Formats: sequence, C-alpha cells, structure tokens
Amino acid sequence: MRKLEGKIAIITGAAGGIGKGIATAYVKEGATVAIIDLNAEAGELTIKELQEYAPESIFIEANLTEHDKLADIVKMIAEKFGKIDILVNNAHASRMNSIADTTQQDFDLSFGTGFYPTFYLMQAALPYLKETKGNIINFASGAGINGDVNQVSYAVAKEAIRAATRVAANEFGPFGINVNIIAPIAKSPGLIEWAEENPEYYQGMLAKIPMRRLGELENDIGRVAVFLASEDSAYITGQTIMVDGGSIKLR
Repeated sequence: MRKLEGKIAIITGAAGGIGKGIATAYVKEGATVAIIDLNAEAGELTIKELQEYAPESIFIEANLTEHDKLADIVKMIAEKFGKIDILVNNAHASRMNSIADTTQQDFDLSFGTGFYPTFYLMQAALPYLKETKGNIINFASGAGINGDVNQVSYAVAKEAIRAATRVAANEFGPFGINVNIIAPIAKSPGLIEWAEENPEYYQGMLAKIPMRRLGELENDIGRVAVFLASEDSAYITGQTIMVDGGSIKLR
C-alpha cells in the first residue's frame, strides 16, 4: 500500500517550488491534496498535473495575508473531503535587507505570509487533526539557524515558526498529532534565479554543502515530507529535520 493512501492534505504555496514538489510526492503516495496559492495561473496548471494521480485534488486561490479568511478555507476543505489528515505550511515571502535597512514593511511581509498563516492554519486545523491523529509540517530555514546576513525579517519569522512548532508539539502530542519542521536547501525557482544573479555567492554556498548539490523538490524534500506525514514517523514530533545535504548539523 502507498504510504499516504486515502489521506487528505492541505499544502500552502504549492503552485510551484517546494510546495509543488511535496504535493507531487503526496499524490503519488495516494493522498488527495488541496493546494493553496496566490498565483492562479500556476495553480491551475499544477492542479491539472496532480489530478492525473489524484483526480479529486483541488486548487484554492487565496491570499494568505488575509488571516481572517484562513479558518473558513480550512472548514471548506474539511467539509468537502470529510476530514483533514495533513497540514503543510510551506508558503513564505520575504525581502533581503541588512538590519540597518530593514523596515516595518519587511517584517510585515515576512510574518504576514509566513508566521501568521502557519499559526492560524494550525489553529484552524486542530479540531480536524484531533479526529484523524494527523500531522503538521512547518518550514524553517538555515537563514534563521545560522543568522544569515541580510535576512533578518525572514530569519526571525522562521525562528518564530520553529518556536511555535515546539509549543504545538507539546500541546498537540496528547491528541496523537505530530508537528515537525523541515529546513531545506532546494532547487526552487527562486533559488535558481538568485544563483544566476549571484554566481560567485552561489558557488560559495554550494561548496559548503557536503553533498555538493541542491535538494530536488520532489525526490529529496518531497520524500521527507512523505515520511513525516506517514506512519513511519509516528514517534517523531517537535523536531527540525535538516534536509540540506549536511550543511547544518543540529546539536
């Protein structure tokens, strides 16, 4: 049997990049997915690909900064499919700036698209995940763990997500809900674009990855997300899983 057979998963930011890689890995393992993204054109194209494996999967166009609407989206998905098994909070947007140049708008963007949707979606999904003893997967970054320069608004929001995930693991564990973090380095469109604009910096980053390559969206990041949503990880919660080719070794 496929690892996620019959599971219903919500995945944010899944019109492309890491979210699409996870959604693809999920449907191939038997899950039906509800992907949420602001990019309607990309979302419609992606859902057609996913429906080849999971015909009932749906795309929801939504602006995750409209926090008051998130609970309604979760309720609609739960009513449509009868349950929710998996929540993947992948979406996050930010601007690079030094501490000296970072503005309130930079923080508003990073927290508004990353931390707050993660928090409110966990909150909204909790009653449904209690029923299924489900799984939550949130996303952190080496930028927060290492304190990368020019990344303060992104790093702080990602570390806030890690803190909320640890609290959720303690609070939700008695209900049989697992809550974990993936911190990836992945061959996303955004990273590729950045690498083309900053080739020397990119080569320096690549040289620091022991495996000397970027993670594949589906086969590397997606497969770990499958593991964390499956019975194979039933006794793992509150953990940050570094899917970064060995770049950061947590202690």
